[in-house]
Amino acid sequence: MNNWIDLTNFAIAVCGFIVTVLGLSLIIISPYISGFHKKYFKIFFTFLILYTASDLISQLSLCLFGENYSVLSKLAVLGESFFSSICLPLLTVYILYSAGGSPKKNLLPLISWLIWSIYFAILIITQFTKCIYYITDDNIYHRGKLYPLLLVPLVVLSLYNYAVLFFKRKYISKKHLIAFIIYLTLPSVCMLVQMFLYGLLLTVIGTSIASIFMFLFILSDQIEHYIMQKEENARQRASINVLEMRPHFINNTLTSIYYLCEQNPEKAQALILNFNTYLRKNFTAIVKENAIPFKEELEHTKAYLAVESVRFEDKLFVEYDTPHTHFRIPPLTLQPIVENSVKHGIDPELEPLHILIRTRETESGSIIEVCDNGPGFTDTDKDEPHIALANIKERLKLMCNGELIIKSNENDGTSVIIRI
Repeated sequence: MNNWIDLTNFAIAVCGFIVTVLGLSLIIISPYISGFHKKYFKIFFTFLILYTASDLISQLSLCLFGENYSVLSKLAVLGESFFSSICLPLLTVYILYSAGGSPKKNLLPLISWLIWSIYFAILIITQFTKCIYYITDDNIYHRGKLYPLLLVPLVVLSLYNYAVLFFKRKYISKKHLIAFIIYLTLPSVCMLVQMFLYGLLLTVIGTSIASIFMFLFILSDQIEHYIMQKEENARQRASINVLEMRPHFINNTLTSIYYLCEQNPEKAQALILNFNTYLRKNFTAIVKENAIPFKEELEHTKAYLAVESVRFEDKLFVEYDTPHTHFRIPPLTLQPIVENSVKHGIDPELEPLHILIRTRETESGSIIEVCDNGPGFTDTDKDEPHIALANIKERLKLMCNGELIIKSNENDGTSVIIRI
């Protein structure tokens, strides 16, 4: 490495190799990319690693090892040309997959592979002529007069991918579209510059950087999709919880109303009104996709507790300390927590259940506390309280970056704290 061009090329080769290895490592450990996307990028970056490794070996062999390593140089340059080119037809396959089509049932990838096979044929012929490029016995690389001929199929492949991308653009997400444009444009520009700037190998670093950018854009899109899917799953679980309301709760409430109609008509009317509010709030929550004002959730909870207070007269006492209500929470957050307290806290053999619902505002946000003097539960329990609270915890995190903290010990009551 006797001049700045050799040093620059070596530095480019090292950087390209490091970038592609990091890219493959990121793909392997990332939990947000899976299925076809993960499989594709593993294959894609494996070829890129082989490409940059071949380039690094060729730089060492041509510039450092000396004249006895001409065979190694020939193999390295051949590998460099082969592994870099194969990424273009692979990209065609991925563009079609991202557009929602099946690459196996489409002729477009076949055309791409046919163009690539022309390049491959020229590359093989190159090894037996001096018209395109050759490496002398004393290990010196030379370009032949027909060197641009080797690049023609690659240019055609890039233009073909641009055309496929253009015609499929309506079916591809914005981030995928940007990712593909970056990957196609940056290496193409570097390749054109390299054709006229003999000696400086810009295509390697251009391809490596473009590949990382493409992967990061697509990873970002996959993370957004993952979060949206998690939110949708949480909403569906909330809907299922609403639709699977305890039949015995409805039955017992209607039975209470039946007897109260004769014994205390005014109380029966109030119970019907509260029960109607409870049902309306429950079913309204199914279609709510965003956080709602806390006042609405509090109204829902009060309606539920009013119904339960009639059923468990002298066994249920509720205290409200809620001066702060100007914030939003996911629907079906407070009410299921309170329902858990009632369902698992009232026992004829135990003291009456006391529930305290309290809110307060802090510098970092809003806090809700639900405390009871029930029997509590341990962390080893795997029953319904944990399942319901885990669902609420997930929706809090996804919908408003909130958190849920449970403090409970067996026979020592339960405190549930929500921080928004």
